[in-house]
Amino acid sequence: MTRRVPPLARGVLDRAAHHRLDPEWLEQAWRKARVFVVDDGHILVEGDDPPHVVFIDPAAAPDGERLFLGEEPDGTVYFAVAADVTPLEGTRRVGIREVGHLLDDMDGGLFITAVALANWHARHPYSPLSGKITATGEGGWTRVTEDGEETMWPRTDPAVIMLVHDGVDGPEGGCLLGCNAAWPTSAGVKRYSTLAGFVEPGESAEMAVAREVGEEVNVPVSDVRYVASQPWPFPGSLMLGFHALAVPGAEIRVDKTEILEARWFTRAEIGAVLDGSSHAFGLPFATSIAHFLIAEWLAGRVSR
Repeated sequence: MTRRVPPLARGVLDRAAHHRLDPEWLEQAWRKARVFVVDDGHILVEGDDPPHVVFIDPAAAPDGERLFLGEEPDGTVYFAVAADVTPLEGTRRVGIREVGHLLDDMDGGLFITAVALANWHARHPYSPLSGKITATGEGGWTRVTEDGEETMWPRTDPAVIMLVHDGVDGPEGGCLLGCNAAWPTSAGVKRYSTLAGFVEPGESAEMAVAREVGEEVNVPVSDVRYVASQPWPFPGSLMLGFHALAVPGAEIRVDKTEILEARWFTRAEIGAVLDGSSHAFGLPFATSIAHFLIAEWLAGRVSR
């Protein structure tokens, strides 16, 4: 049976890292590559069922940092360019939240990798050690100071995201979701999602799950089980997804700094919102790993 994974964890392209240190190969590969433009987390797509990344001729690509993404077995090479996206007839500019779950494995992997690299480059024009100006190196996978003395590699920050549930089977089984204080309310409907937070120094991911749940809703958890991970380059995180067990109906005391409100929801309530028969509250967008964790729990796919 094929293992289920979150929408943005399905990349299939060989990153061919051995080519990154060969400037001559990269230059020749660029001339025949499939190229798309990434702009502040957005790209152009065409079509609807499903949408597809819009590729352009390398000769028509705008000026910008070239990001080598990988190579297929047949020799097809992919690059992204970090530059302003110019809409073309029959295309639309979209963000990863809108279409990440609709793209096929190849396009989804290309999109999320390009956004992650472009965001990292945009945040590191200078060396954090010396303040020297840096430039792109190794096909977009490093930044190097002008004197060549310092090299920096993309950084990914680990974060945990967890669905707390009560271990009860059937429609009355419950999960705990929170409403972030920073989220807007749409038409009077609040959006609820899983709890999440960054892993702190000297802490395991499982420790971070228990700490974050305790800090945000004051609910003790046990049986913390890893489910799956998904990159989230806003600005540069790897979301480590977990299910965690709590006592049914455990009392919630919310930390108002981050969480506006939190409550228990039954499977029946969650299922009604996901199938569209209820609009009592909102849930995470389909591209997110939060949505994936909720859907896995709803379907009873929780390891015990």
